[in-house]
Amino acid sequence: LRFDEKVRVVVFKSEVKGVFCAGADLKERAKMDDAEVGHFVKRLRNLMDEIAALPVPTIAAIDGYALGGGLELALACDLRVAASSAKMGLIETTRGLLPGAGGTQRLPRCIGIGLAKELIFTGRQIDGQQAASMGLVNHTVPQNSEGDAAYQRALTLAKEILPQAPFAVKMGKLAINRGMEV
Repeated sequence: LRFDEKVRVVVFKSEVKGVFCAGADLKERAKMDDAEVGHFVKRLRNLMDEIAALPVPTIAAIDGYALGGGLELALACDLRVAASSAKMGLIETTRGLLPGAGGTQRLPRCIGIGLAKELIFTGRQIDGQQAASMGLVNHTVPQNSEGDAAYQRALTLAKEILPQAPFAVKMGKLAINRGMEV
């Protein structure tokens, strides 16, 4: 995607109804030794960094659960749209873990340090309405009978971006991202 000049916006959605991304398979992770876990987490972190570094806008369409690494995936995107019924949370502390794919950096940048600490420390899950009220998602929409309301709203948002000058959008994203790191 990074090198395809025809790609102007990327929308991340799930093919599984009711789930955006449920995070890592903890049963699989439990079978890994420490070296394998370290390698797995490093690869996951690199993947999220690669998504965040895509030169075009990215939109997460959260039509269901976005837990742990699933929320970290959404946080790696530039924009997030959620169904009001979606459930989101960095729930790792409820499993004796720590968000390992950038969530501890991206969540505070998105919603502020105090709220991020509260959500991470408690492992609390929030719905789309709560996520919108704290600025975690750009838009929240009522879920439809097809279960893809967030995806439909994400497409509408993508269609608003498409007519804009591609170079200006790319440079705007780069300037914002680099500015946030200063």
